[in-house]
Amino acid sequence: MYLTQKLASSALGQVLAGRTLTDALTATWQNQPDLRPQQRGAIQDLCYGSLRHLGLLEHVLSQLLRKPLFEEELRTLLLVSLYQLHFTRAAPYSVVDHAVKVATHVGTGGGKGLVNAILRNFLRNKDALLGNANRTERGLWSHPAWWINALREAYPSHWQAILSASNLHPPLTLRVNRRRGSVDDYLKRLAEAHIAASPLDDTAINIHRPIGVDQLPGFMEGDVSVQDWGAQYAARLLDVQDGQRVLDACAAPGGKTGHILELAEVALTAVDSDAKRLSRVRDNLKRLELQADLVAGDAGAPEGWWDGQPFDRVLADVPCSATGVVRRNPDIKWLRRPEDFAGYACQQAEMLDALWPLVAPGGKLLYATCSIFPAENAEQARAFGSRHANAQRLALPGDVPDDGQLLPTPEHDGFFYALFEKTAEPAA
Repeated sequence: MYLTQKLASSALGQVLAGRTLTDALTATWQNQPDLRPQQRGAIQDLCYGSLRHLGLLEHVLSQLLRKPLFEEELRTLLLVSLYQLHFTRAAPYSVVDHAVKVATHVGTGGGKGLVNAILRNFLRNKDALLGNANRTERGLWSHPAWWINALREAYPSHWQAILSASNLHPPLTLRVNRRRGSVDDYLKRLAEAHIAASPLDDTAINIHRPIGVDQLPGFMEGDVSVQDWGAQYAARLLDVQDGQRVLDACAAPGGKTGHILELAEVALTAVDSDAKRLSRVRDNLKRLELQADLVAGDAGAPEGWWDGQPFDRVLADVPCSATGVVRRNPDIKWLRRPEDFAGYACQQAEMLDALWPLVAPGGKLLYATCSIFPAENAEQARAFGSRHANAQRLALPGDVPDDGQLLPTPEHDGFFYALFEKTAEPAA
């Protein structure tokens, strides 16, 4: 536990200093190449959990400190340890003992007594400390105040449910490859493997307890893929048909690319600006035994890679704040700033305008984000429609909200979808 506490505290400190959790963990693995898979998993769990509940942990810690703590290494160690004591089954004596040992090797090395006193004080007064924290919005919801206020304004009837869902552990959802079998067939295979699961629709299955993909029957053979239920709407809403030319813009890591190809025999071009991330699309397609033309290029500047032939379908899964998937990436809610959204909105508008000429007359473009804020979603879709007289917004199927906004629930993350059809070109 000593090493996992120490490394998790270090990674958490990097995130609070502005680094993404992915980058912080990648650096940890590079610096500690001999870590066992179990150790990596434990470090990840501590980081994700501490960030998911950071607002609560910080408020508890503020009550336990008599004066400001200027050593950031001790602060993150205490936050991780408080997370362990409250949210995990780790033996309290072991958590405290190892945290004290870590304290002698971080910062100035003089925090041993302080760490011991604070953690033992927490154990003695846990209920009162947590009660006080939960009477504050930041402590109760573990989101920044500006985020809470923005949700309250945008969703006055749903903001609390959104915040609650955003703090849950994310579900493990599978997408059944319909080229290889049905949901019913795969549920039988899961039952035979003693894996508890339940169907969500005719392609999606919820796995009740997290497991590794190596335990999923037929995963390596392409029978199923891991994909959030909300994300699975994209390929279905795109309404692909056999023989069409299809563009998947910003395609990495390839979940939606594979799903499109599972649904129809199409000529698909998958574009992403990051060549390294594009390799993940290639790996996914190889596992599924599917083919696409992979292009490293900027979806917002198609003149650099487009062959001039229009596409019948375009999936514009644009860069966004990712505020709908914070339970999978809890660092996002602490790294985002209110001023970030203007930049995202500008980039999204430019990308939509650049992709629209690639759509064939009568073709469709699906605008998609994993955001929950209107500036990137409803407002963006309205603005696009007002700029393009030949863009007719289509109604989505009955199981998708009329406004296209899927809010986070225990079953799926938050996503937004707007489907446009290109009508006859306006007169010159």
